[in-house]
Amino acid sequence: MVRMSVLADALKTLNNAEKAGKRQVLIRPCSKVIVKYLQVMQKHGYIGEFEIVDDHRGGKVVIELIGRINKCGVISPRFDIKLKSIEQWMSNLLPSRQFGYIVLTTSLGIMDQEEARRKSTGGKILGFFY
Repeated sequence: MVRMSVLADALKTLNNAEKAGKRQVLIRPCSKVIVKYLQVMQKHGYIGEFEIVDDHRGGKVVIELIGRINKCGVISPRFDIKLKSIEQWMSNLLPSRQFGYIVLTTSLGIMDQEEARRKSTGGKILGFFY
């Protein structure tokens, strides 16, 4: 089977392992976008440490789960988001205003919506997690 989206496969694997109550999960193949997405999740305390294993093929990532993820997913196609419309996307995707994050790819790198607001930049939406 052909992989359409490596990020979507990775997040679905992460979600399934979390629901099954696993302590760690192996994701392959690995990409720069997946690593940056995981760094955003780690910064907010949704996952533990993760280790990148270079096997000279697609690469692998081993992620320690801490049982905090309820859902994570990718938004396809990657819609353009202006700074003013971030609030609208948050209300559509996230269950509450108190928790959950939207991950954007901007000209300043991959970041969550709060960091994008601080740097006052829009971008394209990658996905969400809560």
